[in-house]
Amino acid sequence: MASTHASTSIELVSAADTTTHRNVTVSIADERTLTREQTIGNDPYDLSRGLKSPSEINLIKKNASNTSKKRVNPHAKKAKGNELKNFYEAQNEKIKKLLKSIEEHRNEAKETAEDTALKYKIAVWGSFAANVILSGLQIYAAISSGSLSLFATMADAIFDPLSNIILLLSRRAIKRVDSKVFPSGKARLETAGNITFSFVMSSVSLILIVISARQIASGSEDDTNRFHLPSVIAVSVAFTTKLSLFLYCWALKDIYSDVLILWRDHRNDLFVNGFGILTSVGGSVLKWWIDPMGAIFISVLILTLWLKTAWEEFMLLVGIAADLDTQQLITYISMTHSPEILQLDTVRAYHSGPRLIIEVDVVMDQDCTLKHSHDIAEELQMKLESLPDVERAYVHIDYETTHSPEHFVKKEL
Repeated sequence: MASTHASTSIELVSAADTTTHRNVTVSIADERTLTREQTIGNDPYDLSRGLKSPSEINLIKKNASNTSKKRVNPHAKKAKGNELKNFYEAQNEKIKKLLKSIEEHRNEAKETAEDTALKYKIAVWGSFAANVILSGLQIYAAISSGSLSLFATMADAIFDPLSNIILLLSRRAIKRVDSKVFPSGKARLETAGNITFSFVMSSVSLILIVISARQIASGSEDDTNRFHLPSVIAVSVAFTTKLSLFLYCWALKDIYSDVLILWRDHRNDLFVNGFGILTSVGGSVLKWWIDPMGAIFISVLILTLWLKTAWEEFMLLVGIAADLDTQQLITYISMTHSPEILQLDTVRAYHSGPRLIIEVDVVMDQDCTLKHSHDIAEELQMKLESLPDVERAYVHIDYETTHSPEHFVKKEL
């Protein structure tokens, strides 16, 4: 497959040279069957031969387990049945993804969005409503108890509704775009909002670290702090609610980027609230300094998690490469788009915020007319832009692959 960093020349072989047109049934992982004639149109490289049925995978797993038990040499590497099973299941999924048509990818994404639309609204608005209520509980718990650990959880809770507001406003702004003002859309606004919020949370954490350190330095005349049961109960309610939201958002985090941010926030709050309860109670029962030390630990945890989130979002803005599966899918679609495409010179896919920019350099016959080559390239461009999460696709036409990689001469990467 093509790399995102180096020029790659891939020579295409016609389907007639690699497969025969006999009617052969191929078993696939979901117990459906396809005939070779049904797949020959979108499977010129005969990838369907690599598909394994569940029974075949189980047999491979069983044989691998039996072979590993019979090994005499204890130092020999043992074949693990579960590893082979996971490998072939992942291979099945990858092959089926490559063999799907653009219409299937598009319809699948559309159906997923329609099926999860209500769940998405519940995740976003439910998280917002819960965060507003829980921030009130956390404020009461921190003020009534005077615990620095609970003040740390309160600071995190207060900014949670603000995070929700940023996500909601970003989503609305992305849908309302003036193409004259923002020719490439405003999808990156969501990423910029996430980075801004991450740094706000990091700043609050630094302030709490300073306050807690000053309290430890000043010392205390009492061995323990005052224990306040209602505060502990309030934070426990927040912990339980966050656990429910964390589990609910789990199924949607890989579909919606803003739900992924919410899921991370709920995950962080589980650590924050759980540890806050322990250190607050510890400061009341064991030693007073456990409470401010807990506040410092919680603040450092919040700081680390949000800086990690900011870095990941920042990499999306900078233009980090797409994942390998996406690169392979783009390469395969380009390879099989038209028999007029002789080779692929370069394939690049990289992020521009949450969405992708694609660059493909295809090689065609030098005697091909401009009109014909343009039409093929435009069809490929439209096909690639139909993929979910793709913002733009650029298709460049070449007639050979011996030149230097495109654009490298014009600018330094």
